[in-house]
Formats: sequence, structure tokens, C-alpha cells
Amino acid sequence: MPFLPTGEQQAFGRSLDALLTAADTPAVIRAWAAGDPAPGLALWTRLAATGVFALAVPEAYEGVGPLPVELALACVELGRHGVPGPLVETVAAAALLTELARLGEDGPAKRLLPGLAAGETVATLAMVPGGDATDGASDDGRALPRPSPYALDADTAAVTLVVRGGELRLAAGHGPVRVSADPARRLAPPLPGGELLAAGPAVTAAAGRAVEWALLATAAQSLGVGLALLDRTVAYARQRTQFGAAIGSFQAVKHRLADTLIGLEFARPLVFGAALTFDGADLAAAKAAAGEAAYAAARSALQVHGAVGYTEELDLSLWLRKARPLRDAWGTPAWCRARVLATTRTGYGPASPAPDDRLT
Repeated sequence: MPFLPTGEQQAFGRSLDALLTAADTPAVIRAWAAGDPAPGLALWTRLAATGVFALAVPEAYEGVGPLPVELALACVELGRHGVPGPLVETVAAAALLTELARLGEDGPAKRLLPGLAAGETVATLAMVPGGDATDGASDDGRALPRPSPYALDADTAAVTLVVRGGELRLAAGHGPVRVSADPARRLAPPLPGGELLAAGPAVTAAAGRAVEWALLATAAQSLGVGLALLDRTVAYARQRTQFGAAIGSFQAVKHRLADTLIGLEFARPLVFGAALTFDGADLAAAKAAAGEAAYAAARSALQVHGAVGYTEELDLSLWLRKARPLRDAWGTPAWCRARVLATTRTGYGPASPAPDDRLT
């Protein structure tokens, strides 16, 4: 089906682009990676004022959603500008709490969702191994991404929600921050224990819903990262000269950039189509396509930039180092393809993720 954003949706995207362009996000990313979250939290507050975090929260809990198309538009801009922080995890946490409320466990939603919608609470969500039979599959037969022992930005988030063995808890703290491929993705293991918020099949079902929203948000963010990498690479190819000509005029470079553009443009309708249908197979397909396209854009950017592309001083590195972790976050391409195949064959069968499929 054809899809074009409405004028209001386009204006929303332009307003976010203008806000983030003026925010000097490269400096914000570098500060976040160095352990100084103040600039990033200030930007988080400004984004909240635009309604970004209210898009996944129902009106009953002071949100404006659920609005998956608007959320996808917002996440593309967040990816294009490289905004750090547990953006996807906050969206997934809101979806999990909303689904819990729908299933009758509305205490955590009443307590936490208004703060998430207003941007007053930065939340992260971790699905960690619990040694329980429910690990790796939701109660309606949909396979979940293999759990990971880490929570993204647990050192900065005010709330760390942990799904472990059919239980939802507020983490009591976190362990040491680990090194990540992307320095702005600060990974830390949540400590065991903490306040129990809910338990039972409702938690497992809500976790499945959270994964669906995370797939959409990560796919859109990956698309934005890929578009930013392509824009910067095209600009460099036009200004960099070799043998008296801009390298962008060389056929090999043109072909590489054209292939990158095709990959991103094929991923774009999948992302927004999934936002429209919110079908499990569509979401997984969008995540796989956008993640692979962004990673291909990173490889092309590095090849065209040459040696200068490896330097941390170049802002390009901030986007290069995001593409691979986002590709594998909330389900690797192999897991996504398995989910599409299982859904196509049986309408949500028990697809088995590969051993290295992890929430990163």
C-alpha cells in the first residue's frame, strides 16, 4: 500500500531535525561516552517537550499514543543525529508497562508511565537470563531474542526494569560498565534482586509486546544512522580529490554509493510499512533490512573515507560505531529472518534464534 507522511508528520520530523541540528549532537555523544550524561539529559528534556517519549504511552497514562508511525519518524531523526541514551529501551519499557496494564497488572503502569511520557524518567529495560523455561519464548509461541546479561545505560537511567524468569523487577543497582563497540552504548549488568513489580505469564506476554516496539524503534534508528553515513560520505566524495578529480566522479565510488542508497531506500518502506501494520513478520523484516542497510552504509563510508575514516576525531566515527551494535540489538538479522520465516509458515511459530543472537 502507498504510504506518504502527512503534512503534520513531516512538520514533526522537520522540527526534530532543526532541534537536533542546533544541539551539537557530536559533542553530546562524546560527553555521554566519557561518562558525562549532563548534556545528553538536557537534550532528553528538550526532546520530551516535543512529545517524543509520549508517542508510545497511551493517553490514559498522560501520553499521546500509541502512535507507531510518528515514533518511527522520530527515531529516524534520532538516528540521523546520533542521539545517545536508552531511547529504544524507554520505548520498550513503556510498551511493556502498557501491555501489563491491559492484562490487568496496572500498578507499575500508573507508577511509571507518566514519568516516561513526560521525559522526567529515563528508563532502560533488560531481558536477562533467568534459568527459567520461559527464557527465549513468549507464551503465545513467538520466540524472543536471546537474553543478555547487560542493560543499556543502566548507570544513567533513573529506572532499570529487568525481566528475568517470568518476573519484572526494578533493579537494585548495576555492576561495572563494560566496553562496547559503540562507546556511547554503556552496558552494565543489573544487580540481582530488587523490587518485584509483577510475575507470571502476563510478564512474558508483555515482554513480547515490548520486543515488537523495540524492533520498530531500532529499525527506524538504524535507518537514520545509515542515511547520516550516506550523506556524510557523499559530501566527502565530492570534496576529496585524487588524480585531479573528485573521487565521487570515479565509477567504482559511484557504484558503491548507489548500492548503499538502494539498500537504505529499500529498507525505508519496510520500516514505515511495519509501523502501519504492526505485524510481527513486518517488524522483523524491517529490523533486518534497516540493520543490514545501515551496516553496509558504514562499510561504504569507511572504504570511501579511507584512513581518515578510522580516526576518532572525525565525527563520522560516532555513526560508524553505531551501525553494527544497532544491527544486532533486540534481535540479530538471523533471528529476524527466522521470525519472518516462522510467522509466514505458521503464523508465529517457535523460531529458534541462533546461539549468538543477543540483545546488545
